[in-house]
Amino acid sequence: MNRTFTQLIVISSFVALFFSASQLDAAERQPNVAERQPNVIVIYTDDQGSIDAGCYGADDIETPAVDALASRGVRFTQFYSPASVCSPSRAGMLTGRYPWQIGMPGNAGATVAEDVNDLSLVDDPATEFAAEITMAEMFKEAGYATAHIGKWHLNYGPGSKPLDQGFDYSFGHLNGCIDNYSHFVYWNGTNRHDLWENNQRVRMPGRFFPDLMVEKANGFITKHQDKPFFMYFAMNMPHYPYQGDAKWLTKYADLPFPRNLYAAFVSTLDERVANLLSVIEQSGLTNDTIIIYQSDNGHSVEERAHFGGGSNGPYRGAKFSLFEGGIRLPAIISWPGHLPAGQVRDQVAHGCDWLPTVAELCRVQPPAVTLAGKSLVPVIESALAPTPHEALHWQQGKQWAVREGAWKLICNVKNDSDDGLPLSKQDLSLFLANIVKDPGETTNLATEHPEVVERLTSLHEQVAR
Repeated sequence: MNRTFTQLIVISSFVALFFSASQLDAAERQPNVAERQPNVIVIYTDDQGSIDAGCYGADDIETPAVDALASRGVRFTQFYSPASVCSPSRAGMLTGRYPWQIGMPGNAGATVAEDVNDLSLVDDPATEFAAEITMAEMFKEAGYATAHIGKWHLNYGPGSKPLDQGFDYSFGHLNGCIDNYSHFVYWNGTNRHDLWENNQRVRMPGRFFPDLMVEKANGFITKHQDKPFFMYFAMNMPHYPYQGDAKWLTKYADLPFPRNLYAAFVSTLDERVANLLSVIEQSGLTNDTIIIYQSDNGHSVEERAHFGGGSNGPYRGAKFSLFEGGIRLPAIISWPGHLPAGQVRDQVAHGCDWLPTVAELCRVQPPAVTLAGKSLVPVIESALAPTPHEALHWQQGKQWAVREGAWKLICNVKNDSDDGLPLSKQDLSLFLANIVKDPGETTNLATEHPEVVERLTSLHEQVAR
């Protein structure tokens, strides 16, 4: 073999190897459109305080499952719920739209009579919210199987029930909370049983509701593990009544009351999250499943919650308040092997952002409506990405708030928490804080910065209705 021919063979081999490596590198960089779309599970907790998880700074409550989610995902430090109370927070998350703009400005009602066994027969007025496109409808249109498991609290009339809003399967309660063993509502009038499966009343007395949720989730995942699914896992914890496992009540017996009861319920919640994660792992779906974890609003200081138990850490306010403690909450997203792990993001984000975020991650078409939410994918991928929001808005009755950059303005302030900080008449009317310098909202700067008050008020008027 002559030298020239040998050189040609060597050169040809290098060229072939170069193009093979280039093609492989390009293939790795490009998404495989034939690849299975990820599952999505939204774990929405109820009245969980701003720092009430180990990964958020709680040193007196054990939450290993939530902490594990954070260690294999992205944890947000400036994440805001759409509202400081249950129904509008959930409506905003499920639609990506501000709740007062879609017919859910406050808590929904749910007063189905004890003698009604079929929700499809319930005939009360349809609501504006019924016409909205939910995350479930978005995923169902994309071919996903969809499930609601847990709390609903988004009305129950025509078009408003889970099966009307894009869910193929539904198990849970319509009211804001139930007793976890009898599944009755014991307040707001006559005691009522409130447990439903696909619009049919089901009676399972004595069964612990969080365990039933995991059981129903297991059945749904097992049935649909071969195709993409979306699950809204809406926990009724640590919302009152505080009904923690006996072992956790013993564990926290030395904590002051009612922190002991609340802590036991949070750790009971965490164990059910662990059980759900175990179902996913045993199904071999861990790397195929996006998990979002978020609290709906701040901890409760209502009488039925023994006037407290939760913690907002350095933040002022609690449930019902638009101070930080009512709306700045735990929020985590995890997708092992696809999204960063063990990362923290300090950018400002919002519960309405989840819908466009999962739409982008799952390559599905978002609703063709104006969304308040913005995709968080750039933020999730980089700590250097800017927040997608120029301003964020809240409105609950006469109370409203705007955050723009470091500034946050609250009008008609509500604060039921006993934080030891008095509020003057001026404070109750307009409260302006620099959240970057004063995250505890201890000092009202409205008088010192009337130009900021004017600008933020103008921003509010552009979105108010």
